[in-house]
Amino acid sequence: VAVVPILRAGLALAEHAASVLPATNTYHLGISRDEETLQPTVYLNKLPNKFPDGARILVVEPMLATGGTIVKAIELVKERGVVNKQIKVVSAVAAPPALQKLSEKFPGLHVYTGTIDEVVNEKGFIIPGLGDAGDRSYG
Repeated sequence: VAVVPILRAGLALAEHAASVLPATNTYHLGISRDEETLQPTVYLNKLPNKFPDGARILVVEPMLATGGTIVKAIELVKERGVVNKQIKVVSAVAAPPALQKLSEKFPGLHVYTGTIDEVVNEKGFIIPGLGDAGDRSYG
């Protein structure tokens, strides 16, 4: 099993995944979102060139709002030889736009979330959501 946290907020979930699944490898992805266009930009990619055949991947991101960041992360994982059914997404809060986008783009992908908040505002933030998950975890 490989854990792929999306920095920086995903680190909080990755820490706990490693305590439950101690034989995991962790590969970091840094993806930021443009505040105006909401488009993702990759600034750090520590994924291997290819995952081993049959690798199971947990992509961890606390908040799934518009879906842009998580879609980009999954595309990067899939480029390295992983099929949808081998990828699991773990989040604390998700919103319908992200879940819809994931189900359309990646049939067979499983998403595990603590709760679903129904509203995403014009700035792409989940309402009520958690606020900035990275700031909450790391200040």
